Amino acid sequence: MSEAVGELLQEVAIETSPEPEAAFESLRGRGAIITGGSTGIGRATALELAAGGTNVAVNYLDTGPESKVLAAELEGALEPHGVKFLIREGDVRDSEGSAAFVAEAHERLGGLHILVNNAGVGRDRALWRMSDEEWQSVIDTNLTGAFFMTRAVAPFLRAQEFGKIVNVSSVHGLSSEFGLANYCSSKAGLIGLTRSAALELGPANVNVNAVAPGYIRTTRLTDRVPPEIMDRARERSALGRLGDPQDVVSVILFLCSELARHISGVVIPVDGGYLI
Repeated sequence: MSEAVGELLQEVAIETSPEPEAAFESLRGRGAIITGGSTGIGRATALELAAGGTNVAVNYLDTGPESKVLAAELEGALEPHGVKFLIREGDVRDSEGSAAFVAEAHERLGGLHILVNNAGVGRDRALWRMSDEEWQSVIDTNLTGAFFMTRAVAPFLRAQEFGKIVNVSSVHGLSSEFGLANYCSSKAGLIGLTRSAALELGPANVNVNAVAPGYIRTTRLTDRVPPEIMDRARERSALGRLGDPQDVVSVILFLCSELARHISGVVIPVDGGYLI
């Protein structure tokens, strides 16, 4: 390779490789809602967005004293970033409550541009032993809750002709496993909702996408998974490891940024090659 060509390639590489901070500069000053944001992937997303200058609103399910402590800890972690933020107890299964939260977030943050539907639960059991409540609670939280939130933010995003929605699905929305009939159905349904919303909101310049995490450490869902299943998941992964919340957050931020302005209706697995 000639010296001149080498210098040219070096210049091109420098010009086309922006710093991460510059790549996500489009998120600064935006308003974002993250559901189920006091723990795991939701918490990591809220903190990463705030660190980049995004105003954030988080709701969480009040399950007792521990949930309030976690919400208070999140508030303390958000304060140093100097952004506007809102933390509210709320149940995404409550249609009216979800709409009220969205309206309050819009006012408190000075606008809404991003929705991350992260709230999710699991109630694993063989389908012939699964109760009505175990089925319905998972479907209502993981799928219907995302619909309620999407429906509530849609008027704001359509009016301004701009918005980003990211749904946190799962590899189990793409491939099933024993004992997860309710969870797999809810996450597969969420992928269907993603594609439908992308089609309907696309004319208003709203991008709607989904991430499909594999087995992620330090989340409430995987805390209940037996160690032997986690070990099998690690062995099945092409990369030979489990993921961290930050692995998922990086993809969520990409989809919320203008780097992904021409991507809509897609599902991105973040699974270390689990589905290969």
